[in-house]
Amino acid sequence: MAPLTRLARGLRRNLVVIAGLATLAFLILPNVVVTVFSFNKPNGRFNYEWQRFSTDAWTHPCGVADLCGSLSLSLWIALWATVGATLLGTAIAFALARYRFRARTSAGTLVFLPMAMPEVVMAASLATLFLNMGVSFGFWTILIAHITFCLSFVVTAVKARVMSMDPRLEQAAQDLYATPWQTFRKVTLPIAAPGIVAGALLSFALSFDDFIITNFNAGSTVTFPMYVWGSAQRGTPVQINVIGTAMFAIAVLCVLVGQLVGRRPRRS
Repeated sequence: MAPLTRLARGLRRNLVVIAGLATLAFLILPNVVVTVFSFNKPNGRFNYEWQRFSTDAWTHPCGVADLCGSLSLSLWIALWATVGATLLGTAIAFALARYRFRARTSAGTLVFLPMAMPEVVMAASLATLFLNMGVSFGFWTILIAHITFCLSFVVTAVKARVMSMDPRLEQAAQDLYATPWQTFRKVTLPIAAPGIVAGALLSFALSFDDFIITNFNAGSTVTFPMYVWGSAQRGTPVQINVIGTAMFAIAVLCVLVGQLVGRRPRRS
């Protein structure tokens, strides 16, 4: 009974670590499956059963019609949606955190509504708006919808950072005869930069990955998530697994680079 008792005590002491590792493994497992099946060569249209090892899909990632075109479109939309949402969201966050005006509470509530409501409600609302305005569905309607959707996340990230800033730092810069632009560029912006970058990265990920809002406002335009959804009904090409694996590897690499840069000792 003694070994069992020691084992039980060890499990109790490391229960949080074990639960964390199990959760991490559960989250990473789908990515591992996608990576493994990116080297598969299925006999039929569906890449759901392992047949034999092959690197053909990695050699020809654009071997399927319209795959890389939809991927390029999604990347461009995500890039411009990130730029638009970051600029507008940063300005709104500073306004809500620094200034007092009559509709401040109502404006803050309206900004956070897209985060609270289901995506399908927002998607249908935007589609109805575009239809009533007579706007043709396509690239611009998707871009406007994505900026509207991502705006709340940028405001949340930047506002939290701005509200934690010590106003005495800016006052000290002004006492040292810094102009308003110099104070913003050398004091305010560097402090708010982590929140701005976090909001921008979150916007890019949400925009690139979005399907529901895009599907309502795309018309005949096909983005990468819509292409994946459509191909899943006809037969999933292995190249989709290749692109998914590449995107996951790039995301992990960015995280590792960020960790290394953050741990680098700063020069005094």
